[in-house]
Amino acid sequence: MEKPFRRSDLLGIRDLSAEEIRGILDTAENFREINAREIKKVPTLRGKTVINLFFENSTRTRTSFELAAKRLSADAINISVSSSSLAKGETLVDTALNLDAMDPDCIVVRHGSAGVPHQLAKVSRAAIINAGDGANEHPTQALLDAMTIREHKKKIEGLEVAIIGDILHSRVARSNIHLLTKLGANVRVAGPGTLVPRDFEYLIAREPCKKKKNKSSKTEERTSLTVCDHVEDAIENADVVMILRIQRERQNSAYFPTLREYSIHYGLTNERLDLAKKDAIVLHPGPMNRGIEIASEVADSSRSLILDQVKYGVAVRMAVLYLATGGSTQA
Repeated sequence: MEKPFRRSDLLGIRDLSAEEIRGILDTAENFREINAREIKKVPTLRGKTVINLFFENSTRTRTSFELAAKRLSADAINISVSSSSLAKGETLVDTALNLDAMDPDCIVVRHGSAGVPHQLAKVSRAAIINAGDGANEHPTQALLDAMTIREHKKKIEGLEVAIIGDILHSRVARSNIHLLTKLGANVRVAGPGTLVPRDFEYLIAREPCKKKKNKSSKTEERTSLTVCDHVEDAIENADVVMILRIQRERQNSAYFPTLREYSIHYGLTNERLDLAKKDAIVLHPGPMNRGIEIASEVADSSRSLILDQVKYGVAVRMAVLYLATGGSTQA
């Protein structure tokens, strides 16, 4: 029997057990049916209040959290940071304390600095949900990616997953590496050398991606996380190819010469995708830079599940809100 999700906050994937992750995904599967109904609403969180506190721009994440709250009959409140007291010089902690004094049940926070959700969790009685903190983690994105993979591949354990692009600045990559390896997938990462950390000891043990003498395969037997020097090596025979957006807003120096060169050497084209398994699926957390990290013909192909990720995101966030505000994994 799966262990119940006993946490009042969801701050990251790193501290979750595999059982907790599966519990969230199973709960999301139960909620997925609600989103297919004509009337997409249940009274599960009636009387609860969810505050969306986003310090960074967001379309998919904030909208899906708002939809998730409303479909569970919670009251959802979006705070515009630019017109809040923070713009007048109030500290983040004081803002959190003032919000906490209004007795919300959950605060969903996105911030450009790593660790902010953890800081708020120390001072707030409300459940804190991390909707992305700097380049640290984005737990609900990894959960919806896992749900997408599980729905289409029927499993995660044993799958070969390639994550391509700006690994260094990507909170999506970090959360996905934590989650996928916990659930038994073999993850390979690749991108420009300046954008792929060589030191992953804070995640899990890793080995470099090397070529075998046997020409039929370009990689040695891997640990659960492998660093590849070439995107082709990472993509070859992959079950899942996850493409990351270039995090230009987090880059304070030139990590590659030009966007055109990035596209030529690291972008996902049909030719590169052909190296993966025939039934490989393509994921992207969005927003996409078409023609740079992913070609339009790939993004719009039948192998692309980018819109499925968005769809499953609402169910995952319904599950997270439900569990964080006191529900069990038996929805």
